[in-house]
Amino acid sequence: MQAFTERAVEIIKNIPEGKVMTYGQVAAFAGSPRGARQVARLLHSMSSKYGLPWHRVVNAAGQIVISDEESRFAQQAFLEEEGVEVKASGKVDLRLYRFEPQ
Repeated sequence: MQAFTERAVEIIKNIPEGKVMTYGQVAAFAGSPRGARQVARLLHSMSSKYGLPWHRVVNAAGQIVISDEESRFAQQAFLEEEGVEVKASGKVDLRLYRFEPQ
């Protein structure tokens, strides 16, 4: 596993329940500020293998952007179970729920 991937996996694993991070935020903390798409691919291919809380990652606007309707609904349900309010538009208020790692 490459260094960026290892760091991104650790960052995602450490997003606490009830909080979210953006794809770009994860990429920046992992050392590649322009690597948001890499984070999306990583979540798609490695979430099951590494038990990643994939549902805690949203786009820069706080939007759930998964194109598959069933997965999008699951992400919203998982977030709401953790106390994250998801608006009807599929958006999360990043001012309230964004996690900022130390």
